[in-house]
Amino acid sequence: MAASAPRKPAVGFIFVTLVLLMVGVGIIIPVLPGLITQFKGGSVAEGSESYGWLVGVFAAMQFIASPILGSLSDRFGRRKVILIALTGSAIDYVVLGLAPNMTWLFVARVISGATAGSLAACNAYIADVTPPEKRAQAYGMVGAAFGIGFVIGPALGGFFGHLSLRLPFFVAAGCVGLNALYGAFVLPESLLPENRRPFSWKRANPVGSLLALRRFRGVVDLAWMYFIFNFAGTMLQSVWVLYTGHRFGWSTLQVGLSLTYVGVMAIVVQGVLVKRIIARTGERKGLVLGLLISAFAMAGYGTATQSWVFIVLATFGALGGVTGPAAQALLTKHVPPNEQGALQGSLSGLTSLGYVFGPVIAAWSFGKALAASGSWRIEGVAFYEASLLMLVALALALRSFQLDDRVHAKLYPSA
Repeated sequence: MAASAPRKPAVGFIFVTLVLLMVGVGIIIPVLPGLITQFKGGSVAEGSESYGWLVGVFAAMQFIASPILGSLSDRFGRRKVILIALTGSAIDYVVLGLAPNMTWLFVARVISGATAGSLAACNAYIADVTPPEKRAQAYGMVGAAFGIGFVIGPALGGFFGHLSLRLPFFVAAGCVGLNALYGAFVLPESLLPENRRPFSWKRANPVGSLLALRRFRGVVDLAWMYFIFNFAGTMLQSVWVLYTGHRFGWSTLQVGLSLTYVGVMAIVVQGVLVKRIIARTGERKGLVLGLLISAFAMAGYGTATQSWVFIVLATFGALGGVTGPAAQALLTKHVPPNEQGALQGSLSGLTSLGYVFGPVIAAWSFGKALAASGSWRIEGVAFYEASLLMLVALALALRSFQLDDRVHAKLYPSA
């Protein structure tokens, strides 16, 4: 009997992997603050402070680990790195579920932040198996996977957390463990042996990985544009609950429903509309359009005085989600196959860095605005800051395009 042909790498494998991974992340969102508060003797104030530190530790570890895992995937292949990281995440959730005190929670978050760097290998996998002209669509599906996970995950976390505060952690471990098993039996390797390169600590550290990008024209500006875009997005996420509760008097249920709606819109845009928008506009114009929409929506959030206007803006602003896939596609075209992992590691590290500082700046700005009086009481200040950052990102993108065009004109003067 003839042996069966090896499975062909495809984006569908990574899509399922990311959905299961994000479901696991989303499951613990509703219960982790409660567990922390429990460890702090029921003090919400102390629990909130500790939760902030846990989020910061997770993001800091992801910032450090992402370039390392990305570079390791350039050396040993994407499959091995993804499977090892998924296994580490499953162990992390078990540690969280069994944690007897805050020290163990911090240990678990260190592990989780490090293994979250597997997203770099997943994104590099997509670049390996997708033609350049279809990468924006493929990265749109990645965004859709994130949306699905964050819609389903918190709902499951709330349900199981009602039964037991620790049960969701073990459910999350099961999701990620299933993910690892799925990958072990189904996920093929995507990086060809001839496209691998030696591992270097000089390129794998967060600073070195960013400096290494300077060798490729236009990449540094696009990378910083990607960072600023995500940084501004974290500012929106971090003050959404506080702002809507204060400005519109939304209840916990209303806030939850609004976030679910935002998640569903992200799925629609990333999974369906990105392909159509990029096909009509191209990646450059799609990126510019996404940043302009995001800047307008952010400014609108800060100005809106009615809750229905806020939701309309959220619907329109979801179209700004075309920015990420377009940027990813453009960046991958500038980097050779044997450095896609390093590129994605740098991008993941920059994104995680945004999660360290973005929420802090937004919350601080919002708090200062509420404490101010008269004309200085600008309650939507965090949204205005985010809008300005979107315009800065736009300027960087346009500068990158100009550099690309100048270099292309020198190489091909008769084109």
